[in-house]
Amino acid sequence: MRIAIGADHAGFDLKQSIKQHLAAKGIAIDDQGTVSTESVDYPDFAKKVGEAVAEKQADLGILVCGTGIGMSIAANKVQGIRAAHVSSELDAQMAREHNDANVLTLGARVLDEQTALKIVDKWLTTNFAGGRHQGRVDKIMKIEQQERTSA
Repeated sequence: MRIAIGADHAGFDLKQSIKQHLAAKGIAIDDQGTVSTESVDYPDFAKKVGEAVAEKQADLGILVCGTGIGMSIAANKVQGIRAAHVSSELDAQMAREHNDANVLTLGARVLDEQTALKIVDKWLTTNFAGGRHQGRVDKIMKIEQQERTSA
């Protein structure tokens, strides 16, 4: 498994912790930046990670900013991305199981490191349930296609 990961300045420290956590599990990491706590614009990193996932350079993506909200909004603008802003293990499970979320967004200012790592683990170990949920995901992707072709 290969995970693309990115963060803005607010999420940098948590991103580094997540990278160490994933590496300890033998998971390949594609770090799309940022490289410090110096102020940067989160949409740039959401786009990089989203494109890496959409183009199959990574299996999944993880994004971290102050709240996780901005990253989620920006990543969802990349065609083929279903980014979920998650703040609990249940959210993480449902995002994968019901929505087949391929990008996880977290808030470094609202989650402690231990909780964030538990969320990452739950998200990575939960599979998409398919079945009735597949039709719903298909409808989401159809909306995306319609919006892109009408623009």
